[in-house]
Amino acid sequence: MKIERRSRVSALAALVICALVLPLSGCGREDVPPPPEQSRSTVESRGEEPASEVVVHFDRQLDGYQPQKQEYNFYFTYKMVHPWWDAVALGIEDAARQYEGQGIIISYEYLAPTAVSAQDQIERIRAASGRGFDVIGVDVADVGAVTPVINELTAAGHRVMTFSSSDASREDGCSRIAYVGNTHNFKDGADLTRALCQRIEYRGKVALLVGTEGAPCHEERALGARSIIEKYPDMELVEIAYDGDSVENAYQLTQGFLERHDDLAGIICCNMSNPVGAARAVIEAGREEQIVIVGMDHDQEALGYLRDGVIYALGVQDCYSIGFDTVQVAIKIADGHLPGEQYPEKTEEITTIIYQDGARAMLQTLYGEID
Repeated sequence: MKIERRSRVSALAALVICALVLPLSGCGREDVPPPPEQSRSTVESRGEEPASEVVVHFDRQLDGYQPQKQEYNFYFTYKMVHPWWDAVALGIEDAARQYEGQGIIISYEYLAPTAVSAQDQIERIRAASGRGFDVIGVDVADVGAVTPVINELTAAGHRVMTFSSSDASREDGCSRIAYVGNTHNFKDGADLTRALCQRIEYRGKVALLVGTEGAPCHEERALGARSIIEKYPDMELVEIAYDGDSVENAYQLTQGFLERHDDLAGIICCNMSNPVGAARAVIEAGREEQIVIVGMDHDQEALGYLRDGVIYALGVQDCYSIGFDTVQVAIKIADGHLPGEQYPEKTEEITTIIYQDGARAMLQTLYGEID
């Protein structure tokens, strides 16, 4: 995908603008598991409001900062072409449109490979560094591989930020200026796994689909998942596999899980693609009532499986705000401001856990689906 200035992103046009206000309450104290909930087939609610009211629309507005120039030119590259990043692009485009209404022209390129490749990302940002962009933004494909190149560019005077769901932080030895996106991937993985553990009464075998090896968001969610499983002596993590953020790979890997483990009780999915692949394989095997699936984000097929009870829970990130805030922070970086002056080093965006009772509202909001 290449976007320059005011092009239109249509894949998720109905997304503008939604946030969910249905938080995960957790499973109670982790050392004393609460009683199991009602049967899996029952429509569930985790909030005070009915499901029809848990989707709240809002319209983000610029924060009032006055840009110092009339024109800006940004380069943003992300892990791979995928609907998740289309949703981020909606926020980028809306921020650019609002700035244009103030007479500020935001030109940008928003590019990625069709499959995750740290080497491809390195080549892209090195090439971009020779083209005079005000700021280069990177959704880091692999911290170990990409960090040295970011450091190389910043040492040469280029302004580099990270965004989306994968940061290379100062703690990683990275000299990027700031990050906008998910700052709590470990917690997201832990929260989803708590939900799964409660559903299967804190006992049973589970498998873990991570995503892309080396991608910070996927690895951190996997670590969060493992940290919860380790708390319960009757839980066993029997397999961990990397699917490369591919639905087909996740489907095939799940087929293998099912063949090797007749008593598999759950599957934890760490990206937007793998809950879809996992659900397809579980349905094909006729084991929907035996296996609890949890995963990430707002894929239309995944939301359909959530509505139908095949997937138990999804952690939906606020992709729109990630894109919107990335543009706001990039302008301040381009104007020479440092973190702590006009923006934080890390701008945190939310993740909301939704369950079966929130699926229909999400499908209607994002995709116009009405039963």
